[in-house]
This record gives sequence, structure tokens and C-alpha cells, in this order.
Amino acid sequence: MKIFISAASLSVMYSASAWCAVAQQYPVRPVRMIAASSPGSAVDIIARTVAQKLSEQVGQQVIVDNRAGAGGNLGAEIAAKAAPDGYTVFMGTPAHAISTSLYRKPTYDLARDFAPISQVTSGSYVVVVNPAVPAKSIEELIALARAKPGQLNYASAGTGNATHLAGALFSTLAKVNIVHVPYKGSGPALTDLIGGQVQLMFANLTAALPAVKPGRLRALAVTGRQRSTAAPELPTVMEAGVPGYVVISWFGLFAPAATPRDIVMRLNKEIAMATRSADVRERLATEGAEPSATTPEEFGAFVKSEVAQWGKVIRDAKITPE
Repeated sequence: MKIFISAASLSVMYSASAWCAVAQQYPVRPVRMIAASSPGSAVDIIARTVAQKLSEQVGQQVIVDNRAGAGGNLGAEIAAKAAPDGYTVFMGTPAHAISTSLYRKPTYDLARDFAPISQVTSGSYVVVVNPAVPAKSIEELIALARAKPGQLNYASAGTGNATHLAGALFSTLAKVNIVHVPYKGSGPALTDLIGGQVQLMFANLTAALPAVKPGRLRALAVTGRQRSTAAPELPTVMEAGVPGYVVISWFGLFAPAATPRDIVMRLNKEIAMATRSADVRERLATEGAEPSATTPEEFGAFVKSEVAQWGKVIRDAKITPE
């Protein structure tokens, strides 16, 4: 029995030292970064910006693999089933925290099936209205919505999209009845908002600002916890009178769940270094995103809070996928 225990102990020690050696050498071949979206999307741009810098830092190519489909679920499923060896990583978004509760039988769980590496960026959505809407602040918008229950329509990029749930959360916390109108993407939604077919939208900040500056849309507030550097004159929704309202647009890097801790920490260190570089920060700013590298533990806790928040919104509003 003593010999058996000693052999087992030696085996564990050997495995640990072997993984340590692997982590020190890692990576020895190209790394695949899955972006669950099509080329040219915000997810793709963020992923390529980070991948390019990581390639420079680690001396191996980090190749973006676009796997669009099923509302971002296809790419997540592929990443969750990949070998946990550090050679497949995944750029996650709020859509993946939402999917855990949106679908009756989700094929993955963001908190269970992935090892969080680091949050990469943090940003806000923006509440925008058509200029014909007589509201110049969140307070005035709430008053208008209460005076005309069910008569204000808000556009989204699709049922279950973050731009949909941002409106659903607003309806609950502001105690208003605004009607959701889903579109197939942010582009068509913004087009109809500018045209007056719908009255407001909780839109991607970068996508909406070009229409705000010439007056085709009016921006009332941003949805984050803090004001955005892209539009510092805008208050947050919480600041403007809706306590507890925070909706964050984020991107973060994950690995399959059983990826060795040493490799996760190596990648975490590289992400922190990449997001401190001036060229990466400048490129992220053009997407309305601010660098926000975290520890794996901080990112994991944040992801769990996102899953919990959107799960409650989905249940309370009885939202089901299209």
C-alpha cells in the first residue's frame, strides 16, 4: 500500500511538472481564436485586433476562425468541444451569457463549459430616439411612455439580442410599457428608427453615433455603469433616473473548461499586455470599446452575474427565441 501511494504521488508530481513545462513552452504552434460571427462584425474586428497583437507577443500565429450561425451559438459549441490544450480559444459576448437562459435546451453553458481567461473590453449601448419623439432626456422619455402606454415602439437587432433585453430591462425598472419590434440585425433597425417607423432603440454605440452627430437621431443616455469616453456628454441611464439599470457591452476570451491553469494564466498575462498597448487601445476605441483586462476569477464572477441578470430578464418578460 505504501508503495502504491508513493507511485501515485510521483505520478501526480510528474504530471504537474510536465504541465508546467508545457505552459513555459506554450505556444509551440498556431492558436485558433473562434469568433462566432461573420467577417467585418464588431466581434470579428475585436478578435482580429487582439489576435494580431497576441501573435506579435507570443511568436506564434493566432488565427481568427469565423464561425457565424445560430445567433453565435455555433462558434461557442465548437469551442466548448475543442481539445483543452490552449490551442483553441473563444471570443465571447453578452449573446453567449444570454443563450444559457434563452434556449430551453442550450447546447452549452458559458459558466460551466469554459475556463474564463480575461475580459477584453467593456462598453455601453446608447438609448437613441427619432428626433420627432418629444423627449430630450431619460426622465422625459419615461414620462412620455407612461402617458402613452404601449404606443412607443423600440427596435432591436433581433429577439433575444442584447439590444432587445436592454429594452426589456428598461421597461421593468422604469415601470413603462414600450413595445418590442425585432429586426434582422442592427442595420435595418437603425434605418427604420431614422425613418420614424419605430421611436427608440437601445443601440450599439459605435453604430448609432454617426447618425446622432448630424441630428438624424437623438441620444439620451448610455447604458453602462460609467459614462463612455466615446460620448462623455451623455449621462448613464442610472444617472438619469433609473436606479439599478446597467447593461454592458463586453468581449472576453475563454478556453475550453479543462484547459490547464498555467496556460490560462499565460494567456491572461498576454491579454493584459496586449490591451495596454497604444495601437490596440486606439483600434478598440474606434469600436466604442474600452480595454478592461481582468483576472480569470474576476471575469468568471462577471460572467456568472451576466448569466443571472439576463436569466431573470428572460423569465420575467417570458422571452422565447424566434
